Amino acid sequence: MNAMPLVPRSVCSGVVWPALPDDRNAQMLALQYQLEQSQWWPSERLQALQLQQFARVFHHAMTTVPYYRERFAPWAAGVASWEDYRALPVSTRRDVQQAGTDMHSAAPPSGHGGVITTQSSGSTGSPLVTRGTAWTQLLWHALLLREHLWHGRDLRGKLAAIRSKTEDDRVPNWGPATAAFQTGPSVVRSLSADIDEQLRWLAAEDPDYVLAHATNIQALAARSIELGIVLPRLKEARTYSETLRPGARDIVRRAWGVNIVDSYSSEELGYIALQCPAGENYHVQAESLIVEVLDESGAPCAPGAIGQVVVTTLHNFAMPLIRYASGDFAEVAAPCVCGRGLPALRRIVGRQRNMLVRPDGVRHWPSFPTEVWGGIAPVMQIQLVQDAADHIEVRAVMARDLAGDEGERLIAALQTCLNYPFRITLRRVDAIAPGAGGKYEDFICAVE
Repeated sequence: MNAMPLVPRSVCSGVVWPALPDDRNAQMLALQYQLEQSQWWPSERLQALQLQQFARVFHHAMTTVPYYRERFAPWAAGVASWEDYRALPVSTRRDVQQAGTDMHSAAPPSGHGGVITTQSSGSTGSPLVTRGTAWTQLLWHALLLREHLWHGRDLRGKLAAIRSKTEDDRVPNWGPATAAFQTGPSVVRSLSADIDEQLRWLAAEDPDYVLAHATNIQALAARSIELGIVLPRLKEARTYSETLRPGARDIVRRAWGVNIVDSYSSEELGYIALQCPAGENYHVQAESLIVEVLDESGAPCAPGAIGQVVVTTLHNFAMPLIRYASGDFAEVAAPCVCGRGLPALRRIVGRQRNMLVRPDGVRHWPSFPTEVWGGIAPVMQIQLVQDAADHIEVRAVMARDLAGDEGERLIAALQTCLNYPFRITLRRVDAIAPGAGGKYEDFICAVE
């Protein structure tokens, strides 16, 4: 809980409370009021409004977007039910890339503000260029503010962010999502800096909150434990952009005594799901998106099952994405104990390209949590690369060379985790370079 309640900034001279915010921040607060109400609605009410909003997006897409006019021609009369909706064909990332400008609306509504072009990080090897509007940007910021409020962050604290595609910076606030309130400062460090350099920077800045890619936070926490570095003011570690690996939450608690709050987003879709303030489920942002988790036959997955994530944007009239499969997979959660009607995901398990492939044809998402092998060898960071059906190269950043039976024990532990006696080659490296977009991957499958 904050020591003092949050009071918006006022633009009315001499008036502090009740505050009169400027137009943009008034819009942000109006959205927060609506989001506060809708999160508690039953799923049936949310779904009814989603379908109503989708009908507007669908009509716009059919009349102004060449790609959809052709693809959805059999549904030209409209989509009136969820049965109609689920009959629409799924579009893959490649479909969208190949469509190019045929995905663009010829007439985005003028009331949605200017068109904004973004590009995904290209972590799949093929960046995706998408278009949005000032309105979709506002909604993105509103959902980030929702996350701040959900987790009761003290906005007057200091935020340290480690990001890709950025220069080191120091600014007096937390950015546009929190512009309605007085915030503390934020500092930014480039993800390209060495882990030890990042850690020294964090210790010197002594922040209240740290934000970084999931694997980067895990590597920083592991290195903190090894060097005995603490962050005494830290209240929370925030992660984004990558799959949160098993063991990451425990490592951060041991290193810094705080919890991880994770989020699931993409450049083309915005915030897809945010971690529940009452636990580790992820709540789908149903006011902004329709999210399905589908099995191999295209049927909805039951709680506990893992499937492909298929998403429809409800407010992007510049480049609608309708039943779009980005390549992510997730596990469906049972209804969340918090009581919110927003759909829940138990975990985000990654992309299909990162599935392990056994020689017998079995594919699954590999799990090799640090607690299983972490006490065996002086490994600070690890990456597994499957380059053949029966072989995996383990790239390890280590404080020293392996000694005695450490190598054999590490291999045996990893074989147990992977549930198969792979041939494993250990290779000590000075660093593990991030891939496209500055993202680290602890498992890479190079087997077709």
